[in-house]
Amino acid sequence: MHVYKYNHSWHSREKSNIIVLLWWFIQGTLFRFSLHNMYRWRSFLLRLFGAKIGKGVKVRASAKFTYPWKVSIGDYSWIGDNVKLYSLDEIIIGSNCVISQESYLCTGSHDIKDPYFGLITKPIVIKDGAWIASDVFVYPGVTIHEMAVVAARSTVVRDVPANEVHAGSPAKFVKKRFEEDELL
Repeated sequence: MHVYKYNHSWHSREKSNIIVLLWWFIQGTLFRFSLHNMYRWRSFLLRLFGAKIGKGVKVRASAKFTYPWKVSIGDYSWIGDNVKLYSLDEIIIGSNCVISQESYLCTGSHDIKDPYFGLITKPIVIKDGAWIASDVFVYPGVTIHEMAVVAARSTVVRDVPANEVHAGSPAKFVKKRFEEDELL
């Protein structure tokens, strides 16, 4: 491998280096040290830096956003403690979703067949009503569909269909979340 030839100049942060550094400073201070229940304040800061944040969203102060302008969170969703949104590409989180503590949504990786370790980015989509439990790792390009659940400590490498519970590493189907008559 020749990582000294690594080149990601094609990748766009979509903002200047000054804005990126300013965000990282704000995130490490005003965002990080805000009081527990200051959800509106943190939503304001995220919106200030271009994130699309719905109403009633609860983001914990220890959550980390690489580039908030590449993140969209629907109404009444929760982002737990120490969640990392590695948003080199888009992360779209629907309404009424829960991303539990310590989870990592990763939109970037590297091409293992490239001797120069080329960067790969793909968006992540978490659809309405989905629950990502504690300490879950979600790979680039994955979609978690409506009302799906990913169990704690799972690694998600493929899409999770609607209304299914997946668990393990790699995450596999366990059962339906709700019976069809419960969804009505």
